[in-house]
Amino acid sequence: MPNPDLSSVLAYCRPGFEGECAQELAALDAQVAGAGYARAARGSGFVEFVTPAADAFAGAWRDLIFARQLLRTLGSAQDLPARDRLSVLLPIIESDPRRWCDAWVEAPDSDSARELAPLCRGLNAALIGALKKKQLIDRSSRWRLHLCLTATDAAFVACADINAAAPWPGGIPRLKFPRAAPSRSTLKLEEALLVLLDEGERERWLKPGMRAVDLGAAPGGWTWQLVARSLRVTAVDNGPMDAALLASGLVEHLRADGFRYRPPKPVDWLVCDMVEQPRRVAELIAQWLGEGRCRYAMFNLKLPMKKRYEEVQLCLGIVRDALTGAGRRVELRAKQLYHDREEITVFARVV
Repeated sequence: MPNPDLSSVLAYCRPGFEGECAQELAALDAQVAGAGYARAARGSGFVEFVTPAADAFAGAWRDLIFARQLLRTLGSAQDLPARDRLSVLLPIIESDPRRWCDAWVEAPDSDSARELAPLCRGLNAALIGALKKKQLIDRSSRWRLHLCLTATDAAFVACADINAAAPWPGGIPRLKFPRAAPSRSTLKLEEALLVLLDEGERERWLKPGMRAVDLGAAPGGWTWQLVARSLRVTAVDNGPMDAALLASGLVEHLRADGFRYRPPKPVDWLVCDMVEQPRRVAELIAQWLGEGRCRYAMFNLKLPMKKRYEEVQLCLGIVRDALTGAGRRVELRAKQLYHDREEITVFARVV
């Protein structure tokens, strides 16, 4: 049966992190006195957050860490007929006066939902056809329609402002592993640069000839991304680096402790993907930024098994407080990326 009267948002997240995503939505909801609550099942890959303030933060995707995508729900339906799902879903869609620039049929990134991919593709084509027939497609609209299938007979109808939402289905950039890269960790930094920076920022802040330091670099997955953008990299690691990277002429390999190394003069970028306690990494990044040793930083925080949301807030607080104490202000952006595991990726810059 359809339920078109929900006042809620729908967040896609990494399976197993529904609790952290719900905590983050609750914290955001508390800022607008929404008095909302989460509906989530562990391993589902999504959280529905019911709140009368849904419109107030439906566009807050960029500010959230654990949400890959954030959508405003228009309704939901259960017991969809297998041969004509759109007969139930279209009335929910037509109850909204907007026209849509596009429509995506998606499923959460969970083991069970991945099996829905063929159904999503078929239903997407049928939905686009039905919307065109009803003249509900307007390519100049800023609104995109989303159908999220959570089972073969259950779905959410939702929408997003394309200017304030992830521009990839499911909130996941589809990246191809570059054969020349020495490790799959390279995809982590590539995704971080796509998600945490916009196109203009990448052009301004990643210029050829800039200098970077990669702490814990071996074998060079993150260094590879920087070299591909013609940055000069000091790769700090006691382990071996990829021979092709060293032959590029853009990499200097220093066998040193990443926590003790400091550059002789300030650099543009610091990147760090070391397997270490997150608080220790946060303190290291705070020192580099506070002492003016770098302008921009991209780093990973490996999270504990328990109280992960609290640990994230503590670590980000370490960086903010340290910069405030040094008379500086820092901008932090963080996401749990598709290529992250039990970790998040953070971008920081002094402003």
